[in-house]
Amino acid sequence: MFIVSSYTLAVALCFVTMLCWGSWGNTQKLAAKTWRYELFYWDYVIGVVLLSLIMGFTLGSTGEQGRSFIPDLMQVSAANFGSAFLGGIIFNASNILLSASISLAGMAVAFPVGVGLALVLGVFINYFGAPYGDAVLLFSGVALIVFALIFNGVAYGKITKNKDKNVARKGLYIAIAAGILMSFFYRFVAAAMDLNNFESPTPGMVTPYTAVFILALGMLFSNFFFNTYLMKKPFVGEPVTYKAYFSGGFSTHMVGVLGGLIWGIGTSLSYIATGEAGAAISYALGQGATMVAAFWGVFIWKEFRGATKTINLLLFLMFLLFTSGLALIIVAGNQ
Repeated sequence: MFIVSSYTLAVALCFVTMLCWGSWGNTQKLAAKTWRYELFYWDYVIGVVLLSLIMGFTLGSTGEQGRSFIPDLMQVSAANFGSAFLGGIIFNASNILLSASISLAGMAVAFPVGVGLALVLGVFINYFGAPYGDAVLLFSGVALIVFALIFNGVAYGKITKNKDKNVARKGLYIAIAAGILMSFFYRFVAAAMDLNNFESPTPGMVTPYTAVFILALGMLFSNFFFNTYLMKKPFVGEPVTYKAYFSGGFSTHMVGVLGGLIWGIGTSLSYIATGEAGAAISYALGQGATMVAAFWGVFIWKEFRGATKTINLLLFLMFLLFTSGLALIIVAGNQ
């Protein structure tokens, strides 16, 4: 299988992860013109499963090092399978909430608040689960990101003065709930992998390619429960049915599948990079997706259109602090 052999390459892959995790939300925004997010999300999950299989049978099955995808899948222990599968369930619950927040509050709020909170909590969880890098620099970077989240929340509060307060508040609260849940998923998946030896993993543990596939299975399984419930009892709007889903056109379904493929690429590369960068740093850099998504939301989708100078200053400080925090996290991993 393909294995990363340098910290520089690992960081480069994490930046691709950041772009993918921060950009998949654009497909939901595109689909939202004619398609409820609950329906979009089914196609999204299908895209994640397809990508995990593609990665498993390509990069996960080439080269002489490590175990190939199928043999690796056949030898995984029940405990490690369960850990990665649970990670998929936890992520799915958090990401459905994130999708709901995007539909209510927009990408420029849902990602910085939801995913940003997940970054802060997740760094602590992943670092203490598998310590790697300079702790002072790592947590200093996290502190800057916390301030960036505060500025984003203040800016959002000011821009929503003339909007439906109940919807705006609900979008913010859902983003917070999504972030808390999302902070836990990465560690459960990483725990199923032998992070110190991708070349010859411990029997019963899995390679990154198998881990992502099992995560995708957990997402698909739990989606029958989580998303079915939200289709019947949505946060906003009327209930939707499976009949509505199957009446969607091919191009509409493909937008959702594309979103899943984009997220799946980012996730696969993040776990592939953990061998050299460590779980905490791979996770933190990937969650820099918050700034990518905020960029899309602010500059492309114009979610802060008509903002005052004060709001624009708050957004500038958010970008500056978040970028500075990420820079410290990168340096922390190279110490």
